[in-house]
Amino acid sequence: MNVKLSTVLLFISLVCLLHNTFAQQNDGKAKDFLTTQIEYTSKGFQFTSPDNKFQLQIGGRLQFRFATPNDQNPITFANFAPERETIFKINRARLKVGGHTFQPWLKYYFEYELGASRLLDFRIMSEKWPWLSFKLGQWKTEYTRERMISSGNQQMMERSIINRPFTIDRQQGFTMYGHIQKSKLADFNYHLAVLTGTGINARENDDENLMYTARVQWNFLGEAVPMIGSDLEGRQEPLASVALAGATNRSRYTRFSSSGGGSLAGFEIGEAGQYTVNQWLFETAFMYRSFSWHSEMHLKDIDDHINQTFTRLRGGFWQAGYVLNHESDTTKPLFEPALRYAIFQPSIGFPEYAREEFSLALNCFFSRHANKLTADVSYFEFEEGDVDISYQSWRFRVQYEVSF
Repeated sequence: MNVKLSTVLLFISLVCLLHNTFAQQNDGKAKDFLTTQIEYTSKGFQFTSPDNKFQLQIGGRLQFRFATPNDQNPITFANFAPERETIFKINRARLKVGGHTFQPWLKYYFEYELGASRLLDFRIMSEKWPWLSFKLGQWKTEYTRERMISSGNQQMMERSIINRPFTIDRQQGFTMYGHIQKSKLADFNYHLAVLTGTGINARENDDENLMYTARVQWNFLGEAVPMIGSDLEGRQEPLASVALAGATNRSRYTRFSSSGGGSLAGFEIGEAGQYTVNQWLFETAFMYRSFSWHSEMHLKDIDDHINQTFTRLRGGFWQAGYVLNHESDTTKPLFEPALRYAIFQPSIGFPEYAREEFSLALNCFFSRHANKLTADVSYFEFEEGDVDISYQSWRFRVQYEVSF
């Protein structure tokens, strides 16, 4: 199915959904439909029934990107080839639909990538109690903060080099989650998930094993750091959190992405249930007076049951940014420089093998993350110390993003 046909079908579906929602609520009374509240919010155009039992939000997001000499993070030494591939492209084109139905706490959401003609999210959430909620469908698994933050709300232009080997990405399944706040010090968020473990839009499992994930976040100053990059609020009270997460899965895959299940360098997509993958995360986040901080440290074990091999991967990154002009005229754009250092070791057994990233970004926020311009420059270095080989490369990118 091509992109144009997919877009038409999505539009027809939205019209039908809007019609049916208000037809059920208003019982055919046209005068009630006229009282429906229509407004524009941070989530797009919002339609709410008179009694607030039904709500529909429709929004979109576009990213336009220029990159040279290429756009992707290097994965292997072969990616340091001298050929230049200067690129100008529509990096993301998203349609987002959400809201609630029958009750304000019974929510739904789906997101579609128009450029790649790919369904990204489709989920239903029951959030009647803050301490106990449920979610069913497909979404970005709550594991790493870097991956959970929307690509439209990132501080850096794109995620780090460790996202590829350690993200769990989008999966299908069920999760239980909540926010427990007994006191300012006893403030926690948790997520417990049971997933198919074969990636985005997978309609079947490759064996009888499922993926299990858990994440616990301690907000020790009494409030969670929001899942957004940059302290655009200029917060006068500090926010901080630390998180621990773990995941286990047995499948034919050693990595996941927005394209589905795949394989890390040095591995192949295997037989059903060939790899057992266990991984762990330690994470920190902080915001205060225009300054923001984010770090992650990862471990990942891959047990190959056919070739009888065991591999442990390690990686981490440290990132910070500061909004320069919160005290100036509020009608002017906000400017923020941000820095990130990331390191990835594809095998702890060979510590001299390392992949490093140094990135500097400059953000110009015209209307916070909804309308912003970002430029970044990155330096990559791959080393193989036992044979004294290293490769280096630079990359420059500019991106304009608008949400509506």
